[in-house]
Amino acid sequence: MVKIGYTMMTEQAGPKDLVEHVVHAERVGFDFSVTSDHYFPWLDAQGHAPYAWSVLGAAAQATSRIPLMTYVTCPTMRYHPAVVAQKAATVQLLSDGRFRLGLGSGENLNEHVIGGGWPAADVRQEMLGEAVEIIRALFAGGYVDHHGTHFDVESAKLWDLPDRPPPIGIAVSGAQSCALAGQLADLVIATEPKGELLAEFDRHGGAGKPRVGQLPVSYDPDRDAAIARAHEQFRWFGGGWKVNSELPGTAGFAGATQFVRPEDVAESIPCGDDVGAFVDAVRPYVEAGFTEVALVQIGGETQHAFLDWAQDKLLAALREL
Repeated sequence: MVKIGYTMMTEQAGPKDLVEHVVHAERVGFDFSVTSDHYFPWLDAQGHAPYAWSVLGAAAQATSRIPLMTYVTCPTMRYHPAVVAQKAATVQLLSDGRFRLGLGSGENLNEHVIGGGWPAADVRQEMLGEAVEIIRALFAGGYVDHHGTHFDVESAKLWDLPDRPPPIGIAVSGAQSCALAGQLADLVIATEPKGELLAEFDRHGGAGKPRVGQLPVSYDPDRDAAIARAHEQFRWFGGGWKVNSELPGTAGFAGATQFVRPEDVAESIPCGDDVGAFVDAVRPYVEAGFTEVALVQIGGETQHAFLDWAQDKLLAALREL
């Protein structure tokens, strides 16, 4: 049975609301949760970007059952990998072992803030691989010294380590990232239901490991309102990773999506309150081989209504998949 997750989308709600939302998600029966980790929203209409790691610490204390996960953190520019290792170990302790560390090669949207430029995609993948090496070394305990192509670590040690280090997931979008994930990750992360990504992951050592997908949805009893909200806040989603990872700010996303129509968004994101449409949107992930799918309800102010509806109608239908 595929596990159904809930997304704390930090781009569309403030920190206190996000914690309330995941508490509600745990109460209604979602199997796991994931958290985005951004410095910027994609579009101004989303309106938020609190520090994800503070939210995770609060969520770890406010919940008792639901697993937590970053979806995803870039451990190469805004955060040094040694600092990511420390943060992840701490959240694993606070959550009593419920945390997974999802990693990716990042987006210009968030990483540009440190003023270091934006490397080419091949370089970003190299940086990610080296970062995972550092994080795993620190999770193993003891002092770590590392002098690599992209990072230096001088006599670092994690003084508060969980008995079980957080499993590491790597986000994939093409052959290069799939190879990296297959070799280095404990699970794979993707935002598109492409079986070929999972096959490539398996070919490089990922067979039998969890695979976590994500799907935006827009619940509302008024389907027109659901479509309008999805268009206002999530029309960037169809741009694809190769484009989205390069754009430097919200103005770029607004310009790149200026000709996307509401009906275009409604074709790719289930909108309204038809349970069957939501099930049909999840089905390709199941058929592709994903073991977990995290839903993103669009609109920060709509979360509680969505969660109540999910408890009453959606979750049972999805579990029949």
